[in-house]
Amino acid sequence: MQPANRAALYRLIWRWHFYAGLFCIPFVLALSLTGSVYLFRPQIDALLDSPYNQVDAAAARLPVSEQVRAALAAVPGARLNAYQLPDGPRDAAQVLVGSGEGLYRVYVDPTDARVLHRVAEDQRFSRQLFHLHGELLMGSTGSYLVELAACWTVLLLVTGLYLWWPRGTRLGGVLYPRLGQRGRLFWRDLHGVTGFWVSLFALLLILSGLPWATFWGGALKDVRQWVARQTVQQDWTTGRASEMAQRRAQNAAPADEHANMPGMMHHAMPGMPPPAPDYTALDRMLPTVQALDLPYPVLLAPPSAMAPRWTARSDAANRPQRVNLVLDGQTGAVLERVDFVQRPLLDRVIGYGVAAHEGQLFGVANQLLGLFTTLGLVCLALSALVLWWRRRPQGVLGAPVAMAGARYPALALAVLVLLGLYLPLLGASLLVWLLERCLLSRIAPLARFLGLGGYSASANG
Repeated sequence: MQPANRAALYRLIWRWHFYAGLFCIPFVLALSLTGSVYLFRPQIDALLDSPYNQVDAAAARLPVSEQVRAALAAVPGARLNAYQLPDGPRDAAQVLVGSGEGLYRVYVDPTDARVLHRVAEDQRFSRQLFHLHGELLMGSTGSYLVELAACWTVLLLVTGLYLWWPRGTRLGGVLYPRLGQRGRLFWRDLHGVTGFWVSLFALLLILSGLPWATFWGGALKDVRQWVARQTVQQDWTTGRASEMAQRRAQNAAPADEHANMPGMMHHAMPGMPPPAPDYTALDRMLPTVQALDLPYPVLLAPPSAMAPRWTARSDAANRPQRVNLVLDGQTGAVLERVDFVQRPLLDRVIGYGVAAHEGQLFGVANQLLGLFTTLGLVCLALSALVLWWRRRPQGVLGAPVAMAGARYPALALAVLVLLGLYLPLLGASLLVWLLERCLLSRIAPLARFLGLGGYSASANG
């Protein structure tokens, strides 16, 4: 490539990098800060639950069915969603009950069935943080915005690596910042070197979070169902609407509830309300599940519209440790067991990615690596703002000026096309380039503000 063409291409990619940063920086700061806290969710949940985990360890335990009835009495009209086994001898039992889209967590003392605390699941700190991180507390609209920002952050990192790529043999400013420098050179080194060290981890963090996204994750589920030609069950949701649909299914009785819940009274008179389930099946299943010593948290769930039989599952944050069981409510025996290694390959890949994304795949080291990445992204965003503020000319946006004659090499076009296909929201939004090239460059005041002199000269020449 000729030097003039190389310089034009560099300026072109720099403009993409600049505009991607202009859009992404607010989201990068928000998601990095909320993600930094969410990495330590298990420790935070344990701290917030500690006031209720003061049970007398030596006292006898009441049957689980009595604990569940006490929890249901605390939320009139609710159905049992799941019973969470206490993790230790001093821990309270946690009972999830709900109706429709509502879900409550009730803390029950297993020694006397006393309700210690009741909280709406959406009001728990970790759930609010989850929705703030994934949806900016804006539901589906927020999820689309976060997904779009994540897609543009991928482009931001890829173009940043191209701009950083060393053209000489020096290591200073490439692998480590030249701390003796001052002013703009120091900030440029800090920005470029930080980007080099965190880009790979940041890309993995973004890509592993896509299965949760409303558009990308929903499309993935649709493709899986089309390929499998059957209903796909997955243990992650794709946006708020998906989560609410899952709750409705869990809180709904199965069509054959009477047949699936032993002990159900069948002699209700016409016009009378349906009989209450007999939860003594929980007492029969508990010893079986406890003997398996599944990773915490372990939940026992009754039949519902989502699953027609009694089930137990490990909901471990480290997803490769998860186990699903189907149980016989009459005998408590295990009818079916599905370990993580028995799941479809795609589910296992996503499970590893989600566990790593949440900082739970390999313990505290995973949390610290995630924290290093999120803090690195914060450093990237703040140093970019400083660089822009220092170099911006008066009265214009400060975007790198476009050079006439800039052309994309075939490799660059291929990368853009592949990114656009893999990240459809990115592919659709890249059309903004046509707006800049064909319209904005022809409006002199806007062209001057946006640094489109090269395009304008080319158009008018």
